[in-house]
Amino acid sequence: MRTAAFTLALALLLCAGEVHAATLDPFTATGIDQKPNAYIPLDQPFRDEGRHLVTLRQLGGGKPILLAPVLHNCPNICGVTLSGLMQAVEGQSFRPATDFTIVAFGIDAREGAKEAAASLDQLKRRFPSLEKNGVHALTGEAAAIHGVTDALGYRYAWDPDIDQYAHDAAVAVLTPDGRLSRWLYGLAPTSRDLKLALTEAGEGRIGSWRDQLLVLCYHYDPFTGRYSSLILMALRLASGFVAIVGAGLVALVLVRERRSKETGGRAS
Repeated sequence: MRTAAFTLALALLLCAGEVHAATLDPFTATGIDQKPNAYIPLDQPFRDEGRHLVTLRQLGGGKPILLAPVLHNCPNICGVTLSGLMQAVEGQSFRPATDFTIVAFGIDAREGAKEAAASLDQLKRRFPSLEKNGVHALTGEAAAIHGVTDALGYRYAWDPDIDQYAHDAAVAVLTPDGRLSRWLYGLAPTSRDLKLALTEAGEGRIGSWRDQLLVLCYHYDPFTGRYSSLILMALRLASGFVAIVGAGLVALVLVRERRSKETGGRAS
């Protein structure tokens, strides 16, 4: 009897485990935790597309860094993410190598310099005007990779169905000293948002006084990763306030007229 009960209990546990594994969605384990101003370890060792041992600090060279977590050998969104980023770069005046550094940051420790070089070559074929020294593709050991992604609050999960990591499309904007300044979400940030994010991350080191002044006119939303005009927001708030006040005045007039009619009726 005990043996039969034990066998039944073991079978139930195994079935429960199989149901959990079948219903496990790796995309629910991915996301970006908000960690504004978090310090990113810039001195972790990585390999670039040329098999050179480098650090993020060396690549940044005292400039802001656009760090895009990607899979170099990715048939899905990674190439689209990098292409969207480059389109945004081409649409604004700051230049890679001169004003900032772009890093395609490999999150799969199984990939190496070969995969990094191949993905970077594809990107350069799409964008032949790409500055040679301003864009890098990195790979590294799992501990070094997680040291960066954990500090960023960037979560990704292994998906056994596709034999790859599931992850979000986003670009982290880092300050020259390695702090997380902004996240730009999605496959293609706008050139305006990119320039505003770089201006903020540069902390006065890049951009003209006009660029610095423009930042004051926009508000960054950490939940959407987008910038919106403070002037438009103020106008919308003012319009809403005027509408509310107007509705209140109309209601007050109607109430007074109603009371006046009721008073007149009683007097007659």
